[in-house]
Amino acid sequence: MLTRDEAGVVLFTLEVAALATLLIFPLALGAALALARYRGPGKGVLETILSLPLILPPTAVGLVLLEALSRRASLGGWLAARGIEIVFTWKAVVLAMAVMSFPLLVRSARTAFEEVDPRLVGLARTLGCGPAAALFRVTLPLAWRGVLAGTVLAFARALGEFGATVMVAGNIPGRTRTLALAIFHDNQVGRDDRAAVLAGVTAALAFAALWTTELLARRLGRRREE
Repeated sequence: MLTRDEAGVVLFTLEVAALATLLIFPLALGAALALARYRGPGKGVLETILSLPLILPPTAVGLVLLEALSRRASLGGWLAARGIEIVFTWKAVVLAMAVMSFPLLVRSARTAFEEVDPRLVGLARTLGCGPAAALFRVTLPLAWRGVLAGTVLAFARALGEFGATVMVAGNIPGRTRTLALAIFHDNQVGRDDRAAVLAGVTAALAFAALWTTELLARRLGRRREE
């Protein structure tokens, strides 16, 4: 059984992970669509930059975010002048999760968009559909499986985010502590039994998200075939 504090950590983690996924969704789809359609120079460089959070140590990503948001940095100073505090708040948790999960959604959606036959999009355009209409009526309906899979992967990645979060948000009980941070804390103070419980909860949540997505994809796929 979870204690009251642990239940609060679980709920907080779900909330910030969902918010991070929601925030990156339109940006990731836009980036994925651009990468799928762009054939000019610099595409490889852009793809590499967007994928860096997958390769770099999460603590390095967190350090970059921390430096960018510090008061001595231009961005951090601009935010501070307007009374916006991000570092060591729940907003920093959302930011860290968003940055670390963003590449997963982009890569999955880009692959799905690349599999859409461009002739179908061109046909829709000749029938009077504008770019936005063609996107929502043709591209997304055909690429929805990849987009959905990427969204769930991004959410699952956000649930388990640790390194960047601890750097830019800290491990503050009741304010920025997520499941991953709570597991680390319990292990460090010798409460391995509680750490194991929270690790099990994290695994169960990730499993439930992936299983639900697979089930939904199969049902929707059957309906389309009918």
